[in-house]
Amino acid sequence: MQGTTAPSTTLIPGKYWQWRGQRIYYVKAGEPNTQCPPLLLVHGFGASCDHWRKNITRLYNDFEVFAIDLLGFGRSAKPKLEYSGDLWRDQLSDFITEVIGQKAVLAGNSLGGYASLCVAAQRPDAAAGLVLLNSAGPFSENQSSPEPEALQTQIEPPKTNEQLQKLLGDAVRWIFQQPLAQFFLFQYIKQPRIIRRTLEKVYLDKSAITDQLVEEIYRPACDSGAFDVFSSVFSTPQGEKVDTLLKQLTCPLLLLWGEADPWVNARERSKKFRQYYPELTEYFLRAGHCPHDEIPDEVNRLLRDWVLSVVVS
Repeated sequence: MQGTTAPSTTLIPGKYWQWRGQRIYYVKAGEPNTQCPPLLLVHGFGASCDHWRKNITRLYNDFEVFAIDLLGFGRSAKPKLEYSGDLWRDQLSDFITEVIGQKAVLAGNSLGGYASLCVAAQRPDAAAGLVLLNSAGPFSENQSSPEPEALQTQIEPPKTNEQLQKLLGDAVRWIFQQPLAQFFLFQYIKQPRIIRRTLEKVYLDKSAITDQLVEEIYRPACDSGAFDVFSSVFSTPQGEKVDTLLKQLTCPLLLLWGEADPWVNARERSKKFRQYYPELTEYFLRAGHCPHDEIPDEVNRLLRDWVLSVVVS
């Protein structure tokens, strides 16, 4: 397929922070604003700080902005560990304490949204506010998280009758838990053409899928240890349920939903969030799974206005 060519959006150069003996990459831009807390941006599965490039460069004139590569992704180290929401919760809360030095608003997309929710709910001293963009994470009612289950849509069989579909789906999930199958699956989905095909399924505006975006996802997948991270996500038990976390949450919450996301039923998931945390603010946007990258101007406006409204405590 012919790649989409668009003007390159240069990310502000980042730095490294040592955490538990591992190098963690992050980007810092802007100056502290005494009237509002800093903003920490957290990417989704397979992404990195690069995925926020359209947001960082347009928000840092108003307040201090940070973006971080979760351990196992982007330019951060990829040690062989058990990767989970608890691990990334601890990474993010320690980063806020040691590097940012004050409470921050956490804004997370997909897997990054779930990790950010874990911080805000379980480490309240680190979070001044929380923004979730098509956030992942399971509710108690036997709902699986959109990640990594959504990866299976690349090769799951088409729907037949309901009982057969369940049997086939269970078989596929069992196969994906086998190390050899995971290895071949990883080699398959990390190919640039497959990355592009996946993005085409979850982006409403296909013009946002540039060669630069594909390369930013492909490059870290070639790092030593990337497969171990991928394998761990499949084998590690899912973390705390979203409804349990929402019951512990005390800070302001903003939800930004890309309504065209095939992995997340935004309207249905919104009802669940409101059931457990009714005092939230939310907007439904004409975009897919990654609205911050697909419609950055609209997301930046909403982010800017909301962060500026958060009271510094």
